[in-house]
Amino acid sequence: MKLNKNFKNLKDDYLFAEVSKRVDAYKAEFPSADVISLGIGDVTQPLSMKVTEACKSAATDMSTKSGFRGYGPYDGYPFLKNAVIDYYKARGIDIESDEVFITDGAKNGIGNILDLFSEDNTVLVPDPVYPAYVDANVLHGRKIIYADATAENGFLPMPQKRVKADIIYICSPNNPTGAAYTAVQLKCWVDYALDNGAVIIYDAAYEAFIEDGKAARSIFEVTGARDCAVEICSLSKMAGFTGVRCGWTVIPLASPLNRMWLRRQAIKFNGTSYVVQRMAESALRGGLAECKATVAMYKKNAKTIMKKFDELGIEYTGGVNAPYIWFNCGVDSWAFFDYMLKKARLVCTPGSGFGKNGNGWIRLTSFNSAERTEEAIKRFEPFWKEFKDVRSKLFAPVG
Repeated sequence: MKLNKNFKNLKDDYLFAEVSKRVDAYKAEFPSADVISLGIGDVTQPLSMKVTEACKSAATDMSTKSGFRGYGPYDGYPFLKNAVIDYYKARGIDIESDEVFITDGAKNGIGNILDLFSEDNTVLVPDPVYPAYVDANVLHGRKIIYADATAENGFLPMPQKRVKADIIYICSPNNPTGAAYTAVQLKCWVDYALDNGAVIIYDAAYEAFIEDGKAARSIFEVTGARDCAVEICSLSKMAGFTGVRCGWTVIPLASPLNRMWLRRQAIKFNGTSYVVQRMAESALRGGLAECKATVAMYKKNAKTIMKKFDELGIEYTGGVNAPYIWFNCGVDSWAFFDYMLKKARLVCTPGSGFGKNGNGWIRLTSFNSAERTEEAIKRFEPFWKEFKDVRSKLFAPVG
């Protein structure tokens, strides 16, 4: 038996597993400590009533002879595919039913779509970046190159003609930085992909958080994108489906990837459950207003954090079009993580876990209740003032 030798090239610990391990160790040592997490990007608010009603109704369907469903279509039930089509149409984007593939979440879609590509492709990802992009390609043994995302370019790297890549990952609004591309900026990436015969894997998991009217919510807003892009989206953050698992992938019919993906799903996937798809349909139709209200609550939390950061003069990005606030701590990210957990009982995500350009930066999330977010910021203010006083004495600077 021969094992996948690429496993040895993975980092020992997945970023979020390491965060959990350190937090668990702290709680074990201080069991009475009231720890507030603004770290891992999981939602905290319950599903909308419309969605849970759809769940009950679909479960009842499954208990009847006429309503029972066994294996469903590999690409999803028409009722949900049509809901996705209408969701795009409301934003002026036309897609066809055969271009929509229902999945069990964006993370799986991002990793599984790599089955369609040869291992000798070169992959371009931004740095910092959501770790799953890198790890999924490391497992396939592909060459990975990086586009530097820094404060100087607003954490929105643009294509470089001298760099050649076959697969390009773009996450906008971005995880971890919260930065979001405009359609004009994305057009540069589309043109680059067309010139290089490359494909863009566009992660739109946070598009529901966009509010400024300038940032693009879909790669398919851009002329030419249908000839080079795949879009992956999810109900996890917009509708609270992190524990339910449902998303979709849009692949234009003209792309050879379209039929390849359907074939791949037929081999390795038996479809998202009927009950979950009915819940997703409800989220995109009757429950959309409730979902938007929850997103608005998370965005209000982000504004609470940003307001305090403005008062304290902290350099940051994100928050406006994303649930993430990315700020400059100026020291090793893991050292800051440990210090803030110890001193303020607050959990963050170290930026270095997202790549070398993330060191010295920290990701906070707005996925908490308003009350807990406000309490976290009350703790953060005195902590930050004390941290600034001791920073040069206790920590080596970064950057």
